[in-house]
Amino acid sequence: MTRDTPAPGQMTDAGLLEAAAAGSEAAFAEIVSRHFPPVYRLAWRITGVAADAEDVAQDVFVKLWRNPLQVREAGALKAWLMRVASNAAIDRGRRPRQDALEDAPDIGDPQARPDAPLDRAEASRLVDASIAALPARQRQAVALVYFEGMTNIEAAAAMEVTVDALESLLARARRSLRDSLSGEWRMLLGGLAEWGG
Repeated sequence: MTRDTPAPGQMTDAGLLEAAAAGSEAAFAEIVSRHFPPVYRLAWRITGVAADAEDVAQDVFVKLWRNPLQVREAGALKAWLMRVASNAAIDRGRRPRQDALEDAPDIGDPQARPDAPLDRAEASRLVDASIAALPARQRQAVALVYFEGMTNIEAAAAMEVTVDALESLLARARRSLRDSLSGEWRMLLGGLAEWGG
């Protein structure tokens, strides 16, 4: 690294990508450090399985490592990563899989009261299960916009759809979530009240 070259942690995504294409392992490590968490979260939201999400995220970065120049617009690195992760996660979800131990249902507490408010973890599981039941493209749209904080324009680019198509996916997802969670709204609100105080 020359005196004029900034440290990888101070570089933009475009600079990191350029340095990685020139063979800088430090720049590539910074790309992974910066983008692995959102790529993993997106893959997990789509697959619903931690091990699958880990595999998808690793595959995405291996693909980038092998050919950093496949990202045509260096400023759009995050969108490229999210698009590749989304497609890989959806493909993985189409494969038949064997149930893993981590996916086994929890054994319920026989002392639990059915009318007790949900705790934070249970409410989160309930919402996650409702999101997991959405069709893959709707899960992808929800994950990009609501969990990864992408704008509709960024998410549409990552999904390679129009903004109108993305908004349609989001509207259908919200409707499905509202319908699937409508019976649990009192418990969810009770859990929220406990969280606040």
